[in-house]
Amino acid sequence: MAHGDLSRRENQQLAVASATMGPWKTAAGVGAVVGGAALGVDLITGHWSTSMLAGPAGWALFFFFLVGTVGGRLRTDTGDRRIRRWAAEHPWQAAMPAAGALLVLNTLAQAFLGDASLIGAFLVSLLPTGLLLAIAGVVGSVKQARGK
Repeated sequence: MAHGDLSRRENQQLAVASATMGPWKTAAGVGAVVGGAALGVDLITGHWSTSMLAGPAGWALFFFFLVGTVGGRLRTDTGDRRIRRWAAEHPWQAAMPAAGALLVLNTLAQAFLGDASLIGAFLVSLLPTGLLLAIAGVVGSVKQARGK
């Protein structure tokens, strides 16, 4: 299944399908623990404000998508082997759905739970989104290079 044989829409559908192969239950647990720990640190250190939930929500979302996406790249026992093969051949494209979802959800969390405007929240969300995309892309590329 060569990249040139597929339409743009088919590539997008394969990227979304490959994103479903991650360990999302584990990712939800990790996200909840990290978000809860960040909230606990804010409570203990006395950083009381109306935007107290924005930071922990951002951490929780980042780790949720990080564990789900990278875990999906490393797992070989789940999902359709054709989708796994496509994701291995296109590691950066396979990371895009999770990065896009993180960008949207983190922007909304920062805007509604924090003091940032929508544009400010978007700009704040670019860093964790880029970091997620870089980590997932590099992990996928290294895995592809190693042939596993």
